[in-house]
Amino acid sequence: QLRDGRWGAIEVKLGQGQVEAAAAGLLRFRQQIDTRRTGEPAFLAVVCGSGYGYRRGDGIAVVPVGALGP
Repeated sequence: QLRDGRWGAIEVKLGQGQVEAAAAGLLRFRQQIDTRRTGEPAFLAVVCGSGYGYRRGDGIAVVPVGALGP
């Protein structure tokens, strides 16, 4: 969470084959939180061990761990 209150939810998975399940979990999580207290998440993302980065049709970012640093 940033000082201005924005926040995001991230799920970490080892392989691309687990992205669908992780995305479903993030979407369920977003449905369950009280956004009146926390606000909407600024982003939802799945960090995975390999593959390409992209944004899914539901808005969830898929980010390979290698894209996060050297």
